[in-house]
Amino acid sequence: MKETDKQEVLFSKLVAYRRELHENPELSFKEFETTKRIRQWLKEEGITILDYPLEVGVIAEVSGAKPGPTIALRADIDALPIKEETNLPFASKNDGVMHACGHDFHTASILGSAILLQERKSELNGTVRIIFQPAEEVAQGAVAIDKAGVLEGVEAIFGMHNKPDLPVGTIGVREGSLMASVDRFEIDVIGVGGHAGIPNNSVDPIVAASQIVSALQTIVSRNISSFHNAVISVTRIQGGNTWNVIPEKVQLEGTVRTFQNEARELIPELMKRTSEGVASGFGAKADFRWYPYLPVVVNHAPFSQIMKETAEELGYTVVEASPSPAGEDFAFYQTKIPGFFVWMGVDGPQEWHHPAFMLKEEALPIAANYFADLSIKVLNQWK
Repeated sequence: MKETDKQEVLFSKLVAYRRELHENPELSFKEFETTKRIRQWLKEEGITILDYPLEVGVIAEVSGAKPGPTIALRADIDALPIKEETNLPFASKNDGVMHACGHDFHTASILGSAILLQERKSELNGTVRIIFQPAEEVAQGAVAIDKAGVLEGVEAIFGMHNKPDLPVGTIGVREGSLMASVDRFEIDVIGVGGHAGIPNNSVDPIVAASQIVSALQTIVSRNISSFHNAVISVTRIQGGNTWNVIPEKVQLEGTVRTFQNEARELIPELMKRTSEGVASGFGAKADFRWYPYLPVVVNHAPFSQIMKETAEELGYTVVEASPSPAGEDFAFYQTKIPGFFVWMGVDGPQEWHHPAFMLKEEALPIAANYFADLSIKVLNQWK
């Protein structure tokens, strides 16, 4: 079969995979049917499936004709609790659940890479372990994969995220920080409740909380280095239950995003000090709680050149990837082994997590060929 014919067959297959996944999205750690589908598709291609203690998710492997190191490719498989508004003929059949972040694209693409690697085993000097990971959207899937022992013996890992604002055929590459760390905080502001008409007999936590929200913004502008990137967002304020009563407590909740570990380590203590100090000035108390969530996605610089070369040799366009303040649990893998994460252009009309999120399926074989070629090049050049 001619190469062009092979690529057409691959494209048709990947579109079918992607559309079936899109029609049947499943939430984090509930990807049971998705897991069955992936296993079936891999079996049909004769690709080895490894046995790990995972309820959801699939680990496959393609070993080359020659011995060598093991590297990994990773795709995430979960969807989001969003009601789809695309009007696609293959729109979600699971009401209120949607592949609004393109994980169906990631899964189908890496399935394509696995198929191509299986066909080109003779070119592999080593092994490619292929991780179809659950629960990326709740930032717990990579941890589960590691606990199951999947990373044992793996020397490096590679992955991607679709990028709606990049054209099909464009790959964004950036060494160093690409996606932000993600952390959550809660603050209980505790005052003394009372009559809204007699505020002098109370300690109003709403007033104190309002000032805390404003004061927290000065941490980035006045306490963090101007060479660092950080954002503090208060996203929930909850307090009181009627119009004429000053409540006893107000709850604040939000997120912090950083790109440098120094800022990430410094901010929690500054937030605690600020919230407690402002509350104390009003005669109230503040209970600050910090919940570490995800580290920064930091790309391993020595892989940067091969990431670019692979794309260029395939005729794709390489651009400097713009950093994103969104988080990705691929970052967890990079705390264990060297890794590299790229943007894959899909030319979509909406950003991630939008109910009308769509992408161009022409990007499927591009991603599949890219990661297949990358795997072969990395293993052949491994030192």
